[in-house]
Amino acid sequence: MSKDFYSIAVVGFGGMGSYHLKLAEGIDEVRITGSFDIKEDRQELARQKGLNVYDSFEDLLADESVDIVLVATPNDSHKEIAIRSMEAGKNVVCEKPVTISSADLQEMIDASEKTGKLLVVHQNRRWDEDFLTMKKIYDENMLGEVYAIESRVHGSRGIPGDWRQKKEHGGGMVLDWGVHILDQALMMVNEKVKKVYAVLTHVTNQLVDDGFWAELTFESGKRFLLEVGTSNFIKLPRWYMLGTNGTAVIEDWGKDAKIVVAKGKSEEDVVPVRTAAGLTKTMAPRREDTIHEHTVPLVESNIKEFYKNVAAYLSGEEDIIVTLPQVMRVMKLMEAIFESAEKGQAVDFE
Repeated sequence: MSKDFYSIAVVGFGGMGSYHLKLAEGIDEVRITGSFDIKEDRQELARQKGLNVYDSFEDLLADESVDIVLVATPNDSHKEIAIRSMEAGKNVVCEKPVTISSADLQEMIDASEKTGKLLVVHQNRRWDEDFLTMKKIYDENMLGEVYAIESRVHGSRGIPGDWRQKKEHGGGMVLDWGVHILDQALMMVNEKVKKVYAVLTHVTNQLVDDGFWAELTFESGKRFLLEVGTSNFIKLPRWYMLGTNGTAVIEDWGKDAKIVVAKGKSEEDVVPVRTAAGLTKTMAPRREDTIHEHTVPLVESNIKEFYKNVAAYLSGEEDIIVTLPQVMRVMKLMEAIFESAEKGQAVDFE
């Protein structure tokens, strides 16, 4: 049913909760009208922002004017808040990761099906422009047949000193950043994942993973390497893609993609590279007349499309973009990463 706008109340007016206030600005179809947080300073901030501040979660649920509950609390509390909201007749937008296990997620899906209420996860990095640019290169076969992709997120400041450092709250980098780059990988490569091999790191934190390497092997044999690090003082490229006819790289967020592809001219005359230990023809660079280098500009995107889609779905005008089967697949991949790291070997997936 179409409305003038859908009213959203936030549970957890912290960093992401307040971010959504900005995200919803200028969108006619939705409006963040209220908030509840267990911390009084966050309640006060919500008042200063002009929101209706509820004294309790129960008061929020009792407000019939609220159409959507936005869950922006630590990961371990998502399930209870989302299920109670749907049982109270509210639609739910949940921050990611939606919860901390596939079993919990299934309970949330069951509640959505039972109540007939929307449960959608804010997988915001589907709108990252670097991802969309590499997806364009992949989709348009600019490199020929792609056989390997690398996606990295590097920082050097460790894990933020909040719930992300606590295992019981769903902390660690697999759940914090893996949920993003795994979702991007599955959105890019439309194939089954056959094998998962992963290693977790504990450089600065022994309680939760502060980084990981994970390699997905797809049905075609294509490999996708994903890496998150929080103690990397020299970053590797954000993206690196290899195809049968060329290579693409994006150095960092906000950077255009660089592509080098073969022109089709012969490489009969190779000038060997001289190193201290001898000559090598194998690793000699290609001649300039046999390659073509160009730039692929960043694909523009608009993250506000997320809430526009939620409103259009509730009005019966569009299908939802972020589906629960997609979310479940990512959740099970994160579980496979933990399993592989614990066993020290590759595990079967789909």
